[in-house]
Amino acid sequence: MNLSARNILAGTVTSVKEGAVMAEIVIALDGGEQVVAAITVGAEQALSLQAGTKVYAVVKATEVLLATEGGPKLVLSARNQLPGTVTSVTEGVVTAEVGVTLAGGAEVVAVITVGSVRNLGLQAGGAVTVIIKATEVLVATAG
Repeated sequence: MNLSARNILAGTVTSVKEGAVMAEIVIALDGGEQVVAAITVGAEQALSLQAGTKVYAVVKATEVLLATEGGPKLVLSARNQLPGTVTSVTEGVVTAEVGVTLAGGAEVVAVITVGSVRNLGLQAGGAVTVIIKATEVLVATAG
């Protein structure tokens, strides 16, 4: 599978819950983290997703948010909040690419503004939380 999306995370479906229009797919990543995807029921059925199906959770780098500690705890509606460590920060004029290693070893890339990098004080070795809305997670199968 060749995609332009930077984040392609291997895992296994642990549960599928169908609604009227959308399905909630829970994926256990190979490193142990859990990612939730909200996809259409049509897509879920076309992929024949069920517990045990090997899949990839795919997320564009521009859809990844990053957070650090620094104030009162926020409660977010985003289902995917994955702790990790910043491995790299490459700044451009307006945006920056931030590499993050999750606790289980998976690599995630976020593209955020340079201002956000500076406001969060991001640097290699720093703790960070990767935040991804379930509706931004695509699900792919190898077949």
